[in-house]
Amino acid sequence: MTGRLQDLVSAQAERTPDARAVVFADEALSYRELDLQSNRLAHMLMCSGCRKGDRVLLLLPKSIEAIAGLLGTLKAGCAYVPVDLESPAARVQRIVDAVEPKAALVGTEGIRLLDACLDGAANRPRIISTEPVGAGKASFESSHDFTELASFDSSQPEVGTSDSDTAHLLFTSGSTGTPKGVIITHRNVSTFIDWATRYFDISAGEQISGHPPLHFDLSTFDIFGSLSKGATLHLVPPQLNLMAANMAEWMRSAELTQWFSVPSILTFMAKFNVVKDNDFPHLKRLLWCG
Repeated sequence: MTGRLQDLVSAQAERTPDARAVVFADEALSYRELDLQSNRLAHMLMCSGCRKGDRVLLLLPKSIEAIAGLLGTLKAGCAYVPVDLESPAARVQRIVDAVEPKAALVGTEGIRLLDACLDGAANRPRIISTEPVGAGKASFESSHDFTELASFDSSQPEVGTSDSDTAHLLFTSGSTGTPKGVIITHRNVSTFIDWATRYFDISAGEQISGHPPLHFDLSTFDIFGSLSKGATLHLVPPQLNLMAANMAEWMRSAELTQWFSVPSILTFMAKFNVVKDNDFPHLKRLLWCG
């Protein structure tokens, strides 16, 4: 099953176009809708000047738009660089300087952070925002925004990338150390996903949690493991990490079949005794890392 990550998802969209692909809060996209939206985003990025091998900053909170954004970036032949929106501006500035992004996908939550990083910058990426950004909101204006997506081509562009090309760059060393970028290729991720989906027996129709933030490497298991197999990816709202009872209720309502997180989340729920015997009848596997 190795190959370009976007192809794994598009192939699944052909097999199960009407199945739910990703869910967040009250929003959901089918595989067909996710495929078409990410295709349009790819054309929007290319219209903004992005070409094969360029880097695209992802300044979006965990959301359906972010999943479509990273897939659209890959379909444009680019590599996505997810940024922790809680990081200090000085740290994000180092990341911007290191990757020299051609474009930035930004939501309302990341506008102020991006504005601080671009203040006085010689080279500015093209800005694509979830909502129009104009005078008064920031020192920059967006070149395109998601309200324009319907006007772009919905077919997947062919940009000539291979599985040896970079899929994303992840930056480590915490919030205070000098950020160090790690280059991850499509083959790196797809080989891992091929093993993981077989080992954990992920299949179509399953309900999989998406707990890690997008800048954390384990998010690739949730995203591409789910979307390459026809499962539904349920993005966990970050605020639930501080509310044990609400997290348990969210898990019940999502009817999850597999959960994957750091162990602290599970011990947090156990500490407050919010999980009872046979509380999650659909859950066949509970996984943790760390």
